[in-house]
Amino acid sequence: MFARGFLARLAGFIILAAGAGAAFASGTVAHLSGSLSVQRADGTSSILARNSPVNAGDVLTTEADSYAQINFTDGSSMTLRPNSTVRVEAYNFNREQPQNDNSFLRLVKGGMRTVTGLIGRRGNQDAYKIGTNQATIGIRGSSGDTLDCSEGCPGVTPTSGKLPQGVYHATHTGAYIVQNDAGSVLVNPGQTAYVKDSSTPPSILGIKGPEYSDIQNPQQLAEKLQAAGHKAEVKEFQTGARSAVEVRAPSAGLAVLFVRKEFCDQIGAGPESKK
Repeated sequence: MFARGFLARLAGFIILAAGAGAAFASGTVAHLSGSLSVQRADGTSSILARNSPVNAGDVLTTEADSYAQINFTDGSSMTLRPNSTVRVEAYNFNREQPQNDNSFLRLVKGGMRTVTGLIGRRGNQDAYKIGTNQATIGIRGSSGDTLDCSEGCPGVTPTSGKLPQGVYHATHTGAYIVQNDAGSVLVNPGQTAYVKDSSTPPSILGIKGPEYSDIQNPQQLAEKLQAAGHKAEVKEFQTGARSAVEVRAPSAGLAVLFVRKEFCDQIGAGPESKK
């Protein structure tokens, strides 16, 4: 009788402890199609299921044809694409302490879609960041797609395996800042940024906006910028096996890469580029 009572109390304690761990988790697996694994900060590994907790220090990995959405406690979310790995470098959210907000997601490889929550909107826009191998992405808005194809990313999107190596970010709503030691660029809705490597400044793929609707080639853009009083630099730019032309005007806050249309189509998001 004593043994049964002790085991019952022990089982109840284990259930309560597990529930408490989930309650204080940074986030949870909200949707899952396929396989999602985690390596915890203590070195242990496991396969996750729907409602599994996610915490700072976790490294999440999806397999081929797998998608996973993680919802965080501040209302933000990230959706991992197939063959992708993300490390939750840091996460801190307390509704009563906005000064301590912090969210840093590092995309190790592959792709993810992010939707921001309260972190980054309560006084410190730099509290929310996405890290990649070639650049860091900060928010001024709410949703976007990021691909890190620094070493290729076949199977992440239907055509991502054809992309030149580098990092891509497409903004859907709001705005994001893509930056590295070589420079930075503001990525507005409908725009896609490309970063070849950590020593190359980020560029915008093509142009989208009514003020540039008549632009057909790099030379036209350079002339329009110069007419507006900006110094425009035009140079050849190598993107993997493809060559492109970059127009950069620092005083206008503009860096544009002209490539073939299919270049952007392979990202799975973003505007048409102009040849």
